[in-house]
Amino acid sequence: GPLPGRSQGWPRWLDAAFLQSFSQSETNPEDVAQLPRVSRGSSCTWGACFDTSKCRGKVLKIFVHSPAGPTSEAQRRILDSLEGSRYSALSPADACLLLFLPSQDRRGACGPLPPNWNGGRNHLVLSLYPAPCTRLGQAMVAEASPSSDIFRPGFDLALPYLPEAHPLRGGAPGKLQQHSPQPGATLLAVAEEKGRWRITSTHASACLWDRHCEQDPGPQQTYPGETLPNATFCLIPGHRSATSCFLQALQAGCIPVLLSPRWELPFSEVIDWTKAAIIADERLPLQVLAALREMLPSRVLALRQQTQFLWTAYFSSVEKVIHTTLEIIQDRIWGASGHPSLMWNSPPGALLALPTFSTSLQDFPFYHLQLGSGPGSSFSAVIWVGASGESLLKLIQEVAGSRHCAQILILWNSEKLPPDRWPETAVPLTVIKGHRKVSNRFFPYSNISTNVILSLDAQSTLSTSEVDFAFVVWQSFPERMVGFLSGSHFWDEAQGGWGYRTGMTNEFSMVLTTAAFYHRYYHTLFTHSLPKALRTIADETPTCVDVLMNFLVATVTKLPPIKVPYGRQHPEAVPMDSGDPRPVPEPQPLDQDCINRLAAGFGHMPLVSSQVRLDPVLFKDPVSVQRKKYRSLEKP
Repeated sequence: GPLPGRSQGWPRWLDAAFLQSFSQSETNPEDVAQLPRVSRGSSCTWGACFDTSKCRGKVLKIFVHSPAGPTSEAQRRILDSLEGSRYSALSPADACLLLFLPSQDRRGACGPLPPNWNGGRNHLVLSLYPAPCTRLGQAMVAEASPSSDIFRPGFDLALPYLPEAHPLRGGAPGKLQQHSPQPGATLLAVAEEKGRWRITSTHASACLWDRHCEQDPGPQQTYPGETLPNATFCLIPGHRSATSCFLQALQAGCIPVLLSPRWELPFSEVIDWTKAAIIADERLPLQVLAALREMLPSRVLALRQQTQFLWTAYFSSVEKVIHTTLEIIQDRIWGASGHPSLMWNSPPGALLALPTFSTSLQDFPFYHLQLGSGPGSSFSAVIWVGASGESLLKLIQEVAGSRHCAQILILWNSEKLPPDRWPETAVPLTVIKGHRKVSNRFFPYSNISTNVILSLDAQSTLSTSEVDFAFVVWQSFPERMVGFLSGSHFWDEAQGGWGYRTGMTNEFSMVLTTAAFYHRYYHTLFTHSLPKALRTIADETPTCVDVLMNFLVATVTKLPPIKVPYGRQHPEAVPMDSGDPRPVPEPQPLDQDCINRLAAGFGHMPLVSSQVRLDPVLFKDPVSVQRKKYRSLEKP
């Protein structure tokens, strides 16, 4: 991937040898005059101006200085994005990084420096918008679209230029499906002032960005600034006033064509923009247009898909932009133990792939296809024992009978004493006693020795064949949840909110964790990535913990879970056993407030619906049962 301070080079489809002599375009003097000049700290580098010895533990800890004077809307959004996050430290002494939000008084003078300033050492001056009071002492600077003239690669950070109404959390999805030109149509959008767009064809002349050209550029259509461009390529001029169009192009799935940009691309230290954007010389319009017309459809599709991934992973909300900034700094501290380039530039993205879990890509559920590796050949059964455990012993025997089972871990959370004797099994059986919060069933216990977890309740009733088949299905979908019992979400027009239900329905968007396979990485993500406020919701409403885990996995995968057949001898399940007598055999009303609180916490509804269930070959076909591999699945 791209390294700090190193040019990413020309995209392969351009005539590099021909264009290289034009790569250093002259900077517009008017643009330079409007930029703040670097004074103190201009020679700072990461090694010279940041003390990594203050950084302890596995997570970057930051302390935010209280803004001087009234808190602006932009500053409030930064503070909200950090509240309750894993990065927050309670005091400057506990922090590795001190965050300073610059301000100005009514006369335009810079606000006072905070206490513990120490010349700016180990400080980050952060501003979501270009500001004159950012380059101070030895502090790093993270600001929107900094000029290439003053940006210090490997030390400063380039942020995207965000609209004022940008969502705090979640954010709107990419618009590639809704804004895809008809096959064969290669449309071109040209960014104008105030975020407006002109739409035309790439067969139009190079007069598109030459205002002195008298030739007719062909049919055009103008889009207002709030409308995303419906085009294949988006031409974005190099001056800083056009940077607001960059995010619009990303969200629309319109490939940005940057014409001699004089500003630093956002997060260019870690994002390989050659996979999502094109950098071209504004003085070669005919050559650029010819190259766009001749680009292979497969290349166009790959670039557009990457715009959608980058938008969703790093730019769709203020929270993602702030957290991405901190993750880059954390990677600098860790060095080789940080995120590899593949994590930054492929789904689900570095914010959802925590290096605290592992430094090996093979240990995650997302990269097996790229690496050509397998997800695992055995699983660990984790059984939650709450108020009731009458069928526990039989469940242990059925699960231990699976040829894929490596161990059984029992989380004993019941008021009753555990049995004196446990069934003899061919696999190790470990009992962990003690009263726990419901969310602790998804704690990354060190006892778990496999990458795959079969999450169960003591009330679950599964056969060995059902377990074997579900595990084989999971091996083909290691990033998803594979379960037997499902639930679905829906929009309730009468209540004006979300609702959800469990039961026998064709459509589903969740599988219950009372009986489900998933990768153990989701325990780490659940415990160390989710805000504490969301886990508290699950602890206060135990039936909500299923919904929360499904929200988490759907946020990572953007895909629905997988459903497998559940034997007819089993009653339809109820939500998980929380440790009290709440669950009953009959379906009960679910707390609809839960799903709405979670949707608000995530900033959007991540669940994806499906109507697909995977059955074994010959399942319920009228053939001899001897020909069927999973025979017990059809027993009455």
